[in-house]
Amino acid sequence: MEDWALIRHLHHSEKLSKRAIATKLGVARDTVTNALASDGPPKYQRPPVESAISTVEPKIRALLSQHPMMPATVIAERIGWSGSISWLRERIRAIRPEYAPADPADRLVHDPGEVVQCDLWFPPASIPLGGGQSGSPPVLVMVAAFSRFITAMMLPSRVTMDLVAGMWHLLSHDLGAIPHRLWWDNESGIGRRGRLTDPVTAFVGTVATTLIQLKPFDPESKGIVERANQFLETSFMPGRTFCSPDDFNTQLAEWLPIANSRVVRRIGGRPIDLVSVDTSAMLSLPAVPPPTVACSQIRLPRDYYVRVLGNDYSVDPSAIGHMVDVAADLRRVAVTREGRVLAEHDRRWSRGLTVTDPLHVESAARLREQFQNPTPTSAEADQLIRDLGDYDRAFGVEFRCAASFNDETVL
Repeated sequence: MEDWALIRHLHHSEKLSKRAIATKLGVARDTVTNALASDGPPKYQRPPVESAISTVEPKIRALLSQHPMMPATVIAERIGWSGSISWLRERIRAIRPEYAPADPADRLVHDPGEVVQCDLWFPPASIPLGGGQSGSPPVLVMVAAFSRFITAMMLPSRVTMDLVAGMWHLLSHDLGAIPHRLWWDNESGIGRRGRLTDPVTAFVGTVATTLIQLKPFDPESKGIVERANQFLETSFMPGRTFCSPDDFNTQLAEWLPIANSRVVRRIGGRPIDLVSVDTSAMLSLPAVPPPTVACSQIRLPRDYYVRVLGNDYSVDPSAIGHMVDVAADLRRVAVTREGRVLAEHDRRWSRGLTVTDPLHVESAARLREQFQNPTPTSAEADQLIRDLGDYDRAFGVEFRCAASFNDETVL
């Protein structure tokens, strides 16, 4: 390539003849002639060789014409491919756009206060949950679309009332305002088939917002919170250990101000500086908070335990056989009857546990003893010690007995 450039320079700039150029550079005259005749530098081109993929390409195209989204592994099985699957994937990736329909994604513009995107993130860590169990509970992540302000907290589960309680906590404590719209994916605890669950409907009605569940196969619409999930996984998780879910939430709460202080190139600023613009355009918090407690009613069985979200909690056995009210939030499980508190426990994050209050066991032992050894009433006690002669006197019967013994009469 250097000779080609030098030959053209000597011929066009210094006006040397082909013979002079060949003599000066020590190359053949044909080399000089070819360099001057070509418009570009010389390059090596390997002659085309038919590959194994080229021989099966007609079969690949036939399958893609009928099933444009057929996976490469299925295509390999159908055509009997025995070579490298990575080479086949590359070729199918190049051919597929000719048959698959285009799915364009528009650029979304979010105005202040309009949208908060919501999603569940499952951190790649084994967190002790108590009772010898460990797991990776869901983390509710909510991001204000305009300012990119991130809020997040770990929840005990992904059931509806936990999601509602988590949304209310993040909106009321971290943002202090209600966006005009909440965007979710097709999370079953939020709704299915275009219909929201009843607790979620009550929640959005109380806070006067709109919750939109995005259509399937539309990840671009929720891309802001998806990138936040990836940011949490790559910037928050490395090098950290957690001894409990509360420890996870504590460390996360300490780290989020750092995350929201970074400069986001897309918006040209820091979320912590722009969140005030976002919240000022949002709705105010409602005067009455939405219902965030899971409530149910059950008749207390003989074993005086109620099952709440996978665990059994003891109750004062004096309410056995009566209907009791069970209320569970993110931290507490309470059982009441007619306003009287029968049990109050810390909610457990594990599953299959039996949570017992020693006072309930002592009360059950006393009640069992009373049932097995009943104390007689005063009337019953009087009947047990009454003399039978009282009945003779009551009915006017006089009974005299005479007996003879050793010629003596005994009356």
